[in-house]
Amino acid sequence: MAQQKSSHGKLKCAAASGAAAVLSVLAQDVGAYSPVQPVIAGDAIVIDGDTLEIGGRRIRLEGIDAPEMAQSCQTGSGSPWRCGLAAQQKLTEVTRGQTVACDAAGTDKYGRILAVCFVEGEDINATLVRQGLARAFVKYSELYVSQEAEARAARRGLWQADNTAPWDFRHGRWQTAEANAPQGCAIKGNVSSKGMIYHAPWSAWYDKVKIDEARGERWFCSEAEAIAAGWRAAQQR
Repeated sequence: MAQQKSSHGKLKCAAASGAAAVLSVLAQDVGAYSPVQPVIAGDAIVIDGDTLEIGGRRIRLEGIDAPEMAQSCQTGSGSPWRCGLAAQQKLTEVTRGQTVACDAAGTDKYGRILAVCFVEGEDINATLVRQGLARAFVKYSELYVSQEAEARAARRGLWQADNTAPWDFRHGRWQTAEANAPQGCAIKGNVSSKGMIYHAPWSAWYDKVKIDEARGERWFCSEAEAIAAGWRAAQQR
């Protein structure tokens, strides 16, 4: 029988027995969640600090928000630190060569699966927050509030200094890009050897991408619009 999440957000992974788990959570990125799906397990491709892919299915780690790949933070001494890259590297480290099991809670409006994911029973969403490499996404979930409090008290990672929250970073980048984009549509749809890929303003490659409409490249007003048109998000490096 599937394991149920308690009202306090406690969760056990049932992937080893192949059982499904059910989470009662709010959807992220202002998207209503779809019916619960079974455990998804396999090798993971890490996209960024809070997104991975298993068997071609894009998974957004539920309850957390990691810095974007283009985002830079400060250390306690004031030195610049690529916090988005650090979060991605940590997620890569804990999943490399491992079977990753994710308890799906539905999907967001971008079609990504929302899930709590585990490696050998360890909640990797919690690990990222506890180590100060992601924030608890309290706008949508309170699953990792205690882990964030622990990281904040120990001044780990993002809490070494007064660093910008990922959601504020995205908002600022969008406003800047929107002011310079055609009709305010700031998503860049690029055609490359890897196919049709879109770049949001917080993408590490955004500023380098030039739109050539003669090649079929175009601008989108939202990520949802780009996805609906058959484009996929760039894998960040």
